Amino acid sequence: MKKKSLLIWLLLLAFAPLGCYAQEPNLPRQEIKTVGLKSKVTIRRDDRGIPYIEAANDSDLYFAQGYATAQDRLWQMDLLRRAARGELSEIFGRQPTAAGTIVDEDKRWRKYGFARIAEQTLPLMTQELRAALASYARGVNAYIASLDEKSLPPEFKILQYRPRDWQPTDSIVIGKILADGLSTTWRFDLVKASLQSLPADKLNQLYNIANPDDVLLIGKDSAQTENGKRKTENGKSSVFNLSEAGFAELTKAENVRKNSLERVGLYAEDLAASNNWVISGKRTADGKPILANDPHLPASVPSVWYLVNLNSPNVNAAGASLPGAPGVILGHNAQIAWGATNVGPDVQDLYLEEFNAANQYQYKTPQGWQDAQIRREEIKVRKSPVSTDTETETLEVTQTRHGPIYFEDGGRRYALKWTAFDPNNNEFEAFFFLNRARNWDDFRAALKKYGGAMQNFVYADTAGNIGWYAAGRVPVRKTRNGSVPYDGTTDAGEWTGTVPFEELPNLYNPPENFIVTANQRIVGQSYKYQEIVRDFASPYRARRLYDLISANQKITVENVNEIQHDIFNIPLSRFAREVVKNKGASDETSKLLADWDGKMNADSKAALLVSEMQAVFSKRILDANLSAAQRAQFRSSMLSSFLDRLITEKPSNWLPKEFANYGDLLKACEKDARENLIKKLGADAAKWTWGEANKIRFNHPLASVPFIGGQFAIEPLPLNGAGNSPNVGSNVSMRLIATPGNWDATRHGIALGESGLPNSPHYKDQLDSWYKGISPVFPFSQPAVKKASKEAMVLIP
Repeated sequence: MKKKSLLIWLLLLAFAPLGCYAQEPNLPRQEIKTVGLKSKVTIRRDDRGIPYIEAANDSDLYFAQGYATAQDRLWQMDLLRRAARGELSEIFGRQPTAAGTIVDEDKRWRKYGFARIAEQTLPLMTQELRAALASYARGVNAYIASLDEKSLPPEFKILQYRPRDWQPTDSIVIGKILADGLSTTWRFDLVKASLQSLPADKLNQLYNIANPDDVLLIGKDSAQTENGKRKTENGKSSVFNLSEAGFAELTKAENVRKNSLERVGLYAEDLAASNNWVISGKRTADGKPILANDPHLPASVPSVWYLVNLNSPNVNAAGASLPGAPGVILGHNAQIAWGATNVGPDVQDLYLEEFNAANQYQYKTPQGWQDAQIRREEIKVRKSPVSTDTETETLEVTQTRHGPIYFEDGGRRYALKWTAFDPNNNEFEAFFFLNRARNWDDFRAALKKYGGAMQNFVYADTAGNIGWYAAGRVPVRKTRNGSVPYDGTTDAGEWTGTVPFEELPNLYNPPENFIVTANQRIVGQSYKYQEIVRDFASPYRARRLYDLISANQKITVENVNEIQHDIFNIPLSRFAREVVKNKGASDETSKLLADWDGKMNADSKAALLVSEMQAVFSKRILDANLSAAQRAQFRSSMLSSFLDRLITEKPSNWLPKEFANYGDLLKACEKDARENLIKKLGADAAKWTWGEANKIRFNHPLASVPFIGGQFAIEPLPLNGAGNSPNVGSNVSMRLIATPGNWDATRHGIALGESGLPNSPHYKDQLDSWYKGISPVFPFSQPAVKKASKEAMVLIP
């Protein structure tokens, strides 16, 4: 009898699914029967509510991921797909916004036509990814089917509707929101064209891309590039100068975009700010590499990220996923870790099209008049908050050979061309293969499939290798670089291809033994394809990270955690020194700034005062040198570099005429700054602190609804950090520190919690650790997961 029992036990072990965890006899368990599975799936959750999914095959794995994500984030998922499809008016009606109504936001997305592009993309994907998307959708729908009127998430109850079934194309279309948030540059083309009236010296200074603090990874600048000044193209740009009405329309367009992306937590001002770095074991205390990543996206409720652990015979990955999409986006598997930051290449071009006065549906090409395509979009608009009845509003979208007519200035109509409009360019296929990658070659092969907003992907593996690859599809133009609009009647602005993947910037085990990216200019002007460095951030975060890592030959995980939370601000510290040096402030202010350590602490008075002084300095400089229309629209991701250059070099051509020198200008800036702070915070200077003036605000679309919105609200928190410090504070959406070869020491946390349900204990249980700078351990090995598990749910076919 004993032998028979032993034989049965051995057979059970032999035929158990690969990657199974030992059964925990005392773990609270729930069994749910559901349609769509091949075998049973176990979903364990730890004390943060993170799901650890164990499946016998990939189909069931992604089914369970869809099910578990929908349990926590269903309304967020529905909001994302509705936003990208231009369907928010159906649930919100004509709700007013700062830039019009939500109908305006839907019209914006409908011009893009992402819903149609997603349908075209699906059959072009690999069979494996299509299967994963289908399985994920079945899992989401299984959870939706289990809900009744009482168990629906509160947002559905408040808005009085039920989610429709999830489709594989919903996952694809959500990826397009990332493209919009991280690669929209068309507005800058018009703004730059409008600045062509500036004297050449000022235009070159304003767009000077070189900075002594640059952290270049590939190539270099030289004397032949005029000390880093990039030649400013005009392309007869006077043709494209905007009218006053055009500037107003441009402002409205950006505000509509801002409102739309803020609603879903993906508005990345100036194309976002993120950090990542990877350090070889030759520079770490334990001899193993460390990879760090903290993407910077605005604070939102819930977080844009959802932590998950996936385990099947083919997949063993953990990290941050995007609600609505299968797999892990940023994290690690059993062999490699990866992270990403935005690059900011130019992947959008505007074309001024000429339409036929005798036929409004014809536009001019080098071959003569050509018929435009007309797409009619029907937008359902809710009539009333107390009824789900809708009315239909029709939007007519005109499409030329270059793309949809996206912007109009009087009679001038501009078509938009964008890599995101190509059905072959999808955001998620690369991550499907990254989840399975085992080495550098697999990593490169996966990134070759990447078609989303260009990213700096950093890499580390258990063999001790580190690397970096700037991956994405970047167009090469027939003429010029696309930084101002093209004449659509010619072929001058046609795309002749994309930068070859093999020639994209990359490093593998560099001699420095570490790599840093923080949205800075990554290549010097000796690099062949300057298209990839169009809109990048000032180099100060990258420089600070580089300096901190360079100073330590025995870096630990604790050191990396400290670096992620560093709040030293290089340009503001420099600005403060220049104020003191040039006697540009009162004795009281000069002493305050002289004693300041350059850190953006929430309780710092100096940080607030110098920041306000710099803001006034910027306003006075730009107001004196740009027209009112130009000033209203001007924004640059490199503004900090420009201001830093002005305060240190003090060129006379930018000095407002009413001042004899920069010292006098700074004194006026102090006066204005103090008056501004009185208006903002009151006359009691004791309350003038960085954190009092700058709060972290977590926004939920329904939080402001009277009586019932309070359940979603999160109290604002005083801000630590700023845009030019490694820790930017409010916009750190998650923090990852991966330790290849010791995965159970990996730290990974998000800003609020796993759940989007306000009555869940995991709605905001990670907020305290996120705010205090404590990134929790994210277990990975089977014993560690078993130990961390607090409850389990078994899905049964």
